[in-house]
Amino acid sequence: MSLDNCDREPIHVPGHIQSHGALLAFEVSGRLVSRSDNAQQLLGFPLPALGAGLEAPEFAAQPGVVRAIRDFAARDHAASGVAERSELAVGDRIFDLILHFNGHLVVAEFEERQPADREIRPFTTLANGALSLLRAQRSIDDLLRVAVTAIRALTGFDRVMAYRFRHDASGDIVAEDRRADLEPFLHRRYPASDIPAQARRLYVINTLRLIADVGSAPVPVRGIGSEPLDMSWSTLRSVSPIHIEYLGNMGVAASMSVSIVIGGELWGMIACHHLAPLVVPYGKRVACDVLAQLLASNVQTLLAAERAERVEAASTVRGQLVGAFVQTEGMLEALRPFVPALCGLFAAQALVASEGTETLVHGGVSAPAGAELLRWLRANGPPEGLLAVSEQARLPVELSASLGTWCGLLALQMDDSRHDWLVLLRQEQVETVAWGGRPEKVYKAGPHGMRLTPRGSFEVWREIVRGVAVPWSATELEIARGLQAELHRAGGSRRAQVTRARDQMLAVLGHDLRNPLQTITMASQMLARGADGATVGPRITRSSTHMARLVSDLLDLSRLQGGMGLAVSRAPADLAALVRDAAQDLMLGHPGVDVAVEAPATLEVPLDTGRVRQLLDNLLGNARQHGDPGRPIQVKLHEAGGHVRLSVANHAPPIAPASRDRMFDAYKPESLDNSRNPGGLGLGLYIAREIARGHGGTLVYEYRPPCVVFVFTLPRA
Repeated sequence: MSLDNCDREPIHVPGHIQSHGALLAFEVSGRLVSRSDNAQQLLGFPLPALGAGLEAPEFAAQPGVVRAIRDFAARDHAASGVAERSELAVGDRIFDLILHFNGHLVVAEFEERQPADREIRPFTTLANGALSLLRAQRSIDDLLRVAVTAIRALTGFDRVMAYRFRHDASGDIVAEDRRADLEPFLHRRYPASDIPAQARRLYVINTLRLIADVGSAPVPVRGIGSEPLDMSWSTLRSVSPIHIEYLGNMGVAASMSVSIVIGGELWGMIACHHLAPLVVPYGKRVACDVLAQLLASNVQTLLAAERAERVEAASTVRGQLVGAFVQTEGMLEALRPFVPALCGLFAAQALVASEGTETLVHGGVSAPAGAELLRWLRANGPPEGLLAVSEQARLPVELSASLGTWCGLLALQMDDSRHDWLVLLRQEQVETVAWGGRPEKVYKAGPHGMRLTPRGSFEVWREIVRGVAVPWSATELEIARGLQAELHRAGGSRRAQVTRARDQMLAVLGHDLRNPLQTITMASQMLARGADGATVGPRITRSSTHMARLVSDLLDLSRLQGGMGLAVSRAPADLAALVRDAAQDLMLGHPGVDVAVEAPATLEVPLDTGRVRQLLDNLLGNARQHGDPGRPIQVKLHEAGGHVRLSVANHAPPIAPASRDRMFDAYKPESLDNSRNPGGLGLGLYIAREIARGHGGTLVYEYRPPCVVFVFTLPRA
């Protein structure tokens, strides 16, 4: 048997049983069609030849056997695997008789009770204390710890472990009770190949499996006809040679497994090991099976509660994020405080997001890799705007090389333009899974190779999962779709509000452009009639300057809304001189306005002089328009901690919360028809903040009684 085809090994029809019991198989009519070679010796009475019926003299001498089999055969046997246990006396010997249907056959298995086990209490009594303890647990880990302790106490195995299987059928040992001198296996992980697919199927349909003596020779089962007996539901079914070798390499002489089945799937397993042969009486095994069924029920309840809790947590984060989105101008600004929560919600190690020309990168993924990923998504994202990938092979070679070990991604398109994306990332499993135990420990290898040793299995698993991340679960995809839908709805609502405000702004713009145009037209007519140019010229200058400012703001707005960003070209400049010039120009243009400047003699900073002057003019203009008349505007410039801070303060009451939340928005209805800013479009603070961002800095609002303060911070270097 090679390892390449062990998944196809027909372990359900081995043609042998284990030596601690005997097997007979009958047609429903009572005709004997199969028997194990040891049946006559183990049962202690003669057996007729194959093909004989229950009326044969040999069976007639054993009325208890005949009655048990005929009574069972007379019942509805539509479902294969339905089993029944009874106690059977043959002379002075006591057997556990386990009967089950297998298609049209009744399979009878006999296990002799040893004298020490003949007074075994009913399994419900045996398991009663453990059942009560299980019901009291409130976490899956605690349930599994209680279960392994109870099963070891009940059966006497040297080691009892609880496996929890993962998405790929690999398993982690999450609880263990063992003999004190044994090496701990807790927290080790084993690959799916250690339990082949056909073995997993049998663990689901036959939830309890005992291997009483790894070293004993299997007993042949003879039958009528060429078809081997299907032993899928047999308790005595012999063991695959590959599995025998695996147990031998671990030093195990006897083992027992109890399946934890949830929703028809093998969720976990209780695995028991013993260093010497051990026959666990059938009654105790049934007690363990009952414990596992209650365990499975409780685990299923806790899993449902965990899912509900996770969905509720996602709903809370989603609601808070959408609320922040509605109150801020940009998605990334709203997203930043929620990045750790989103990564935790999706069990992701990194996050990348884009909005226009801005990119947000969090976690171990590099900024260039994040930018490359976003470019690929913009060009290749699916029409539905949701992409879940967990294998490196599904990504283009260039992108995969850029991302390195980041091979799991869950990408959500945040808008209808296919331009803005939110991406959660996971690393390949080799980077994220801890392996317990002593890596240097070497186990004996057999003819089937190192893969059949615990350590060798892990090494093979490491190669199998290179370039593979833990896939996104159905719950995570459900949460992602809900988040995406909410973001789209919030974005649609925001776009509708922006459209209304933009239409209103354009109406105001048309009105505001008409006035200076009329002034210029009238002034040109007056010049044509010979009016004094010294009188008319300043009118033309003021009107054209007003129009130029409006057009400049609109051009900047167009660049920003189009995702192009503001053109910023930095060079060393004296920011202190720039601040004093801007203050002087404001006072010259508006007699009676006083600007107090506190700044060093010089302060050289790399900046775009024209853009920063635009920012200063906006802040000083706001301070003049909204400050208390007669009170000076205070401008302070200083350097601290590698950053330059410029503050502009004016005496005024604090800005109302509703206006404060929208002050940096492009479209603010309250900025239009503002008596304190006639002819303005309300774009000043919006553009000023983008200028600050273009310099790698920030622009924020503060209130320091009795002053409203705007603080511009940018890097010194």
